[in-house]
Amino acid sequence: MSNHIDVIATTISGSVSDWSKVKRIVPLFKEYGEEDVNLISVDSHKDARLRACEFLKAGSKIVISAGGSGTFNAVVEGCFDAGVDLSDVKIGFLRKGSADLIGKVLKMPDEISEAVRVFVDAIRANRTLPCDVLTAVSGEEGAIARRFVGYGGAELFGEIPYFTENRYMKYYKGILSQILGDLGPFFVGTNLAMIRRLFRYTFNKRQIWKIRVDGDEVSNGQFQAMVIVNGDLGPNLPFAQGVPLGSGDFHLFTFKYQGQLKIISQLRHAWDSSILSDPERWGFASHQINKTLEIIPADESEFPINVDGSTLICRKKASFEIMDRVHFLTG
Repeated sequence: MSNHIDVIATTISGSVSDWSKVKRIVPLFKEYGEEDVNLISVDSHKDARLRACEFLKAGSKIVISAGGSGTFNAVVEGCFDAGVDLSDVKIGFLRKGSADLIGKVLKMPDEISEAVRVFVDAIRANRTLPCDVLTAVSGEEGAIARRFVGYGGAELFGEIPYFTENRYMKYYKGILSQILGDLGPFFVGTNLAMIRRLFRYTFNKRQIWKIRVDGDEVSNGQFQAMVIVNGDLGPNLPFAQGVPLGSGDFHLFTFKYQGQLKIISQLRHAWDSSILSDPERWGFASHQINKTLEIIPADESEFPINVDGSTLICRKKASFEIMDRVHFLTG
């Protein structure tokens, strides 16, 4: 018997060749014997979140996001917005974006035909991977929490989405992904954020931060970047190696400020994992969080937090914790 499958696809995400994937999704599912497939195209993460909420309220048990990590997180948030029991809901990540770290961890192929075949096999075998869902919330009273899976961050990592998530930049991301591969937009966004910070800190003092883990202060000072992950995201972000996405804890990795230009060397050694063999030299530290993480600026000013590719503006502090668990279709 055919399963009912709802697919939420962004019209523009990923490389130029990725844009053509949408029209092939339903025919491919039918080719593999799944006739009951409903596909809806959306133009924004907000619409993706609303559609996911509507589908689950209507009884959907299988929802597939066809887009990048921002679309995927919007779909996850929409599932929680529905207010239904998610224990038997399966969420899929059809890779159609840049980076797609979670999609790679879930062993989802980039080629559309093979990806749909893997989805069909996973659905029929009930093959899923549990994943913790984190919340990020600003420190001011009445702030609304954002849910996310994958990675987050502050300082340099908090500023990268400024260059990668503007809707008009989706077009240049498509071209960059086509030419440089799916990590091209991330590296270009990182370099642009570094240049922006170079000009800003030429005329302004760097922020001083306090970091609290499970209620205790564990670090303070000036940082180049802070990276939050809820598990092993593969070789493209090789910090929490071997930690399952559903481990029940999450991790913070910090890069101390060692001079304006030292960030290039720090990041280079981070991407190839060599920073793990000599962390003190590169100002690198890791923290395991079992309950709560708080990132607090000394002047309690406004600052951006990266929520797996999108921006959350925080004031006074940013707090993180695990709020629930979902099940992702996996290859």
